[in-house]
Amino acid sequence: MITDKHFAEFVAQAQRVGKERLQLCSSGNISWRVEDDIALVSGTGSWLPRLTENKIAACRISDGMPIQGVKPSMESSFHLGVLRNRKDVNVVLHFQSQYATVVSCMKDKPANFNVIAEVPCYCGREISVVDYHRPGSPELAKAVTEALANHDTAILSKHGQVVCGKDFDDAFQKAVFIELACQIIVNAGAGNYLTLTEQEIDDLDKYILGKTSK
Repeated sequence: MITDKHFAEFVAQAQRVGKERLQLCSSGNISWRVEDDIALVSGTGSWLPRLTENKIAACRISDGMPIQGVKPSMESSFHLGVLRNRKDVNVVLHFQSQYATVVSCMKDKPANFNVIAEVPCYCGREISVVDYHRPGSPELAKAVTEALANHDTAILSKHGQVVCGKDFDDAFQKAVFIELACQIIVNAGAGNYLTLTEQEIDDLDKYILGKTSK
Protein backbone atom coordinates (compact mmCIF):
# COMPACT_ATOMS: atom_id res chain seq x y z
CA MET A 1 0.00 0.00 0.00
CA ILE A 2 1.33 3.42 -0.97
CA THR A 3 1.36 5.79 1.99
CA ASP A 4 1.97 9.48 2.58
CA LYS A 5 5.41 8.51 3.88
CA HIS A 6 6.27 7.05 0.48
CA PHE A 7 5.32 10.29 -1.24
CA ALA A 8 7.25 12.39 1.29
CA GLU A 9 10.36 10.24 0.89
CA PHE A 10 10.12 10.37 -2.89
CA VAL A 11 9.90 14.17 -2.81
CA ALA A 12 12.93 14.41 -0.53
CA GLN A 13 14.99 12.13 -2.76
CA ALA A 14 13.93 13.92 -5.95
CA GLN A 15 14.95 17.25 -4.48
CA ARG A 16 18.30 15.68 -3.64
CA VAL A 17 18.99 15.58 -7.40
CA GLY A 18 19.25 19.36 -7.32
CA LYS A 19 21.37 19.39 -4.19
CA GLU A 20 23.82 17.01 -5.87
CA ARG A 21 23.80 19.32 -8.94
CA LEU A 22 22.89 16.47 -11.25
CA GLN A 23 20.39 18.23 -13.50
CA LEU A 24 18.97 21.46 -14.86
CA CYS A 25 15.30 22.43 -14.84
CA SER A 26 13.07 19.58 -16.06
CA SER A 27 15.87 17.53 -17.64
CA GLY A 28 15.75 14.53 -15.29
CA ASN A 29 13.34 11.99 -13.86
CA ILE A 30 13.35 9.38 -11.11
CA SER A 31 11.44 6.23 -10.17
CA TRP A 32 11.21 4.09 -7.05
CA ARG A 33 9.77 0.62 -6.58
CA VAL A 34 7.57 0.82 -3.47
CA GLU A 35 5.83 -2.54 -3.91
CA ASP A 36 6.56 -5.57 -6.08
CA ASP A 37 4.48 -4.19 -8.94
CA ILE A 38 4.11 -0.50 -8.05
CA ALA A 39 6.57 2.32 -8.65
CA LEU A 40 6.43 6.04 -8.02
CA VAL A 41 7.61 8.10 -11.01
CA SER A 42 8.18 11.84 -11.24
CA GLY A 43 5.49 13.56 -13.27
CA THR A 44 5.91 14.73 -16.84
CA GLY A 45 7.66 18.09 -17.09
CA SER A 46 8.37 18.24 -13.35
CA TRP A 47 11.54 19.81 -11.98
CA LEU A 48 13.05 17.29 -9.57
CA PRO A 49 14.71 19.89 -7.30
CA ARG A 50 11.26 21.45 -6.79
CA LEU A 51 9.13 18.32 -6.91
CA THR A 52 5.98 18.29 -4.79
CA GLU A 53 3.64 15.44 -3.94
CA ASN A 54 1.06 16.55 -6.50
CA LYS A 55 3.62 16.00 -9.29
CA ILE A 56 4.10 12.27 -8.68
CA ALA A 57 2.59 9.33 -10.57
CA ALA A 58 2.10 5.79 -9.33
CA CYS A 59 2.41 3.15 -12.06
CA ARG A 60 2.18 -0.59 -12.38
CA ILE A 61 5.58 -1.96 -13.24
CA SER A 62 4.26 -5.03 -15.08
CA ASP A 63 2.40 -3.12 -17.81
CA GLY A 64 3.34 0.54 -17.27
CA MET A 65 -0.23 1.58 -16.52
CA PRO A 66 -0.60 4.77 -14.41
CA ILE A 67 -2.88 4.06 -11.46
CA GLN A 68 -2.68 7.21 -9.36
CA GLY A 69 -1.56 10.82 -9.58
CA VAL A 70 -0.42 12.85 -12.56
CA LYS A 71 0.83 11.74 -15.97
CA PRO A 72 4.26 10.11 -15.48
CA SER A 73 7.44 11.35 -17.11
CA MET A 74 7.69 10.62 -20.82
CA GLU A 75 10.72 8.47 -19.94
CA SER A 76 8.66 6.27 -17.60
CA SER A 77 8.77 3.43 -20.14
CA PHE A 78 12.47 2.83 -19.62
CA HIS A 79 12.22 3.37 -15.87
CA LEU A 80 9.54 0.69 -15.61
CA GLY A 81 11.33 -1.51 -18.14
CA VAL A 82 14.46 -1.52 -16.00
CA LEU A 83 12.49 -2.21 -12.81
CA ARG A 84 10.59 -4.99 -14.60
CA ASN A 85 13.81 -6.71 -15.70
CA ARG A 86 15.98 -6.00 -12.68
CA LYS A 87 14.45 -7.36 -9.49
CA ASP A 88 17.70 -6.46 -7.71
CA VAL A 89 17.23 -2.71 -8.20
CA ASN A 90 14.55 -0.39 -6.86
CA VAL A 91 15.60 3.09 -8.03
CA VAL A 92 16.22 4.41 -11.54
CA LEU A 93 17.62 7.93 -12.00
CA HIS A 94 17.89 9.76 -15.32
CA PHE A 95 19.93 12.95 -15.10
CA GLN A 96 22.08 15.38 -17.09
CA SER A 97 25.08 16.36 -15.01
CA GLN A 98 27.54 18.76 -16.59
CA TYR A 99 30.61 16.71 -17.49
CA ALA A 100 28.88 13.40 -18.11
CA THR A 101 26.60 15.18 -20.56
CA VAL A 102 29.65 16.67 -22.31
CA VAL A 103 30.95 13.11 -22.71
CA SER A 104 27.57 11.97 -24.03
CA CYS A 105 27.95 14.52 -26.84
CA MET A 106 31.52 13.58 -27.78
CA LYS A 107 32.10 12.12 -31.23
CA ASP A 108 34.75 9.78 -29.87
CA LYS A 109 33.52 8.65 -26.49
CA PRO A 110 35.85 6.96 -24.01
CA ALA A 111 35.99 3.18 -24.21
CA ASN A 112 37.07 2.99 -20.58
CA PHE A 113 35.69 5.14 -17.73
CA ASN A 114 37.73 3.50 -14.95
CA VAL A 115 39.84 6.53 -14.08
CA ILE A 116 39.10 6.26 -10.36
CA ALA A 117 38.49 3.23 -8.14
CA GLU A 118 34.91 4.28 -7.41
CA VAL A 119 33.82 3.67 -11.00
CA PRO A 120 34.43 -0.10 -11.17
CA CYS A 121 33.53 -0.50 -7.50
CA TYR A 122 30.15 1.25 -7.65
CA CYS A 123 29.20 2.17 -11.24
CA GLY A 124 30.44 -1.03 -12.85
CA ARG A 125 33.53 -2.11 -14.76
CA GLU A 126 31.81 -1.27 -18.02
CA ILE A 127 29.63 1.77 -18.69
CA SER A 128 27.08 1.11 -21.40
CA VAL A 129 26.83 3.70 -24.19
CA VAL A 130 23.41 3.98 -25.85
CA ASP A 131 22.96 5.39 -29.35
CA TYR A 132 20.82 8.50 -29.74
CA HIS A 133 17.06 8.02 -29.86
CA ARG A 134 14.41 10.69 -29.47
CA PRO A 135 13.62 11.36 -25.80
CA GLY A 136 10.42 9.61 -24.79
CA SER A 137 10.45 7.31 -27.82
CA PRO A 138 9.80 3.55 -27.70
CA GLU A 139 13.21 3.09 -29.30
CA LEU A 140 14.93 4.87 -26.42
CA ALA A 141 12.92 2.92 -23.85
CA LYS A 142 13.95 -0.37 -25.48
CA ALA A 143 17.60 0.65 -25.80
CA VAL A 144 17.92 1.80 -22.17
CA THR A 145 16.07 -1.23 -20.81
CA GLU A 146 18.42 -3.51 -22.74
CA ALA A 147 21.54 -1.51 -21.79
CA LEU A 148 20.75 -1.74 -18.07
CA ALA A 149 19.86 -5.41 -18.17
CA ASN A 150 23.50 -6.20 -17.33
CA HIS A 151 24.88 -2.77 -16.42
CA ASP A 152 24.09 -0.25 -13.70
CA THR A 153 25.20 2.89 -15.55
CA ALA A 154 24.55 4.10 -19.08
CA ILE A 155 25.57 7.14 -21.11
CA LEU A 156 22.83 8.23 -23.54
CA SER A 157 24.42 9.75 -26.63
CA LYS A 158 23.56 13.43 -27.11
CA HIS A 159 21.18 13.20 -24.18
CA GLY A 160 22.35 12.36 -20.65
CA GLN A 161 22.82 9.46 -18.25
CA VAL A 162 20.85 6.75 -16.44
CA VAL A 163 21.79 4.77 -13.34
CA CYS A 164 19.94 2.15 -11.35
CA GLY A 165 20.51 1.04 -7.78
CA LYS A 166 19.17 -1.05 -4.95
CA ASP A 167 18.14 2.11 -3.09
CA PHE A 168 18.42 5.89 -3.36
CA ASP A 169 21.92 6.10 -1.87
CA ASP A 170 23.19 3.45 -4.26
CA ALA A 171 21.76 5.23 -7.31
CA PHE A 172 23.00 8.66 -6.23
CA GLN A 173 26.47 7.32 -5.50
CA LYS A 174 26.70 5.95 -9.04
CA ALA A 175 25.48 9.23 -10.52
CA VAL A 176 27.99 11.31 -8.57
CA PHE A 177 30.95 9.04 -9.33
CA ILE A 178 30.26 8.78 -13.07
CA GLU A 179 30.05 12.58 -13.14
CA LEU A 180 33.42 12.83 -11.34
CA ALA A 181 34.99 10.35 -13.75
CA CYS A 182 33.72 12.32 -16.73
CA GLN A 183 35.04 15.54 -15.22
CA ILE A 184 38.50 13.96 -15.02
CA ILE A 185 38.24 12.68 -18.60
CA VAL A 186 37.08 16.03 -20.02
CA ASN A 187 39.60 18.14 -18.11
CA ALA A 188 42.53 15.83 -18.80
CA GLY A 189 41.82 15.58 -22.51
CA ALA A 190 42.03 12.65 -24.88
CA GLY A 191 45.09 10.48 -24.31
CA ASN A 192 46.09 12.36 -21.17
CA TYR A 193 44.50 10.30 -18.39
CA LEU A 194 45.20 6.90 -16.86
CA THR A 195 42.73 4.07 -16.33
CA LEU A 196 42.88 1.18 -13.91
CA THR A 197 44.22 -2.11 -15.24
CA GLU A 198 42.17 -5.30 -15.06
CA GLN A 199 44.52 -6.56 -12.35
CA GLU A 200 43.97 -3.39 -10.32
CA ILE A 201 40.20 -3.75 -10.70
CA ASP A 202 40.38 -7.40 -9.62
CA ASP A 203 42.34 -6.22 -6.58
CA LEU A 204 39.58 -3.74 -5.74
CA ASP A 205 37.00 -6.52 -6.02
CA LYS A 206 38.92 -8.58 -3.50
CA TYR A 207 40.06 -6.07 -0.94
CA ILE A 208 37.76 -3.03 -1.21
CA LEU A 209 34.47 -4.75 -1.93
CA GLY A 210 35.28 -7.50 0.55
CA LYS A 211 34.88 -10.47 -1.75
CA THR A 212 37.91 -12.02 -0.04
CA SER A 213 40.05 -11.06 2.93
CA LYS A 214 43.80 -10.55 3.02
